[in-house]
Amino acid sequence: MMSKYHSTPTEVNGIRFDSKREANRWAELRLLERAGKIEKLKRQVKYLLIPSQYRDGKCIEREASYIADFVYVKDGHLVVEDCKGFRTPEYKIKRKLMLQLYDIRLVET
Repeated sequence: MMSKYHSTPTEVNGIRFDSKREANRWAELRLLERAGKIEKLKRQVKYLLIPSQYRDGKCIEREASYIADFVYVKDGHLVVEDCKGFRTPEYKIKRKLMLQLYDIRLVET
């Protein structure tokens, strides 16, 4: 079934990906890791952008977070990567918050 952004969820080796693009990029990154070009490859890494807001012990606003498609180290530097087919307004705000809060500039593929 296609998503509202026309991506097709894909499963590879028992791992579910939101799109074929993301699945293909994972395969590329795994090859780069095996070749020693990158290290510490992870997927679906969560970054807290705004914590939950509470009033009188009750949650009035849930947290806002960004979930990176891939995170790895290349040449000693942390790389946070997002497979993007479409840049939503929500994504653009989260991209800016990642830079502001974590000094991380997202790499879009």
